[in-house]
Amino acid sequence: MFKKVLIANRGAIACRVIRTLKKLGIASVAVYSEADRDSLHVTLADEAFLIGPAPAHQSYLDIEKILEVAKQSGAEAIHPGYGFLSENAEFCDLCESQGIAFIGPTSSQMLDFGLKHTARELAIKSNVPLLPGSSLLSDEAEALTEAAHIGYPVMLKSTAGGGGIGMRLVWNETELKDAYQTVSYLAQVNFKDAGLYLEKFVQHARH
Repeated sequence: MFKKVLIANRGAIACRVIRTLKKLGIASVAVYSEADRDSLHVTLADEAFLIGPAPAHQSYLDIEKILEVAKQSGAEAIHPGYGFLSENAEFCDLCESQGIAFIGPTSSQMLDFGLKHTARELAIKSNVPLLPGSSLLSDEAEALTEAAHIGYPVMLKSTAGGGGIGMRLVWNETELKDAYQTVSYLAQVNFKDAGLYLEKFVQHARH
């Protein structure tokens, strides 16, 4: 059993992990950006460390800084929550190489399923039912063609997206044109793989 765990996330996600750690008698380490210094997860944790400014790529996605805090605090493991670094195979391997346990899937599992368009391809090969969607889009023109084929509304997504970053619901062609450049930019700024794809949006869906 670990004695101390760092939560590489924020908000409600981090709070849920921290509360569970308290029940297990495990010390918690929170990280936070300048914008989240007054967030609940910061006050709930046993320790909290500032890791950078508000933009996620300068704080919650800064692998080097998070590993630095883990070592500084003496955390034996890192819980990534979901989104952000939870599907980052490189981060998983770096944790292992530095003797820090990664609470989540292995890097090989992430590589198979971390990119959403490849996960869809694996699901199709295994005859798993899926919502209608596209493969990776080459440009805005292809996005418009694929969306017309799938039928609006659709979700425009980053294949490497997490935490809601790089995702936009679009209801028609005009909205898709407006969203394409924005989502493409967010993907390029926040993820190594900036590929985009489309998936049918289902209203009133149940998980």
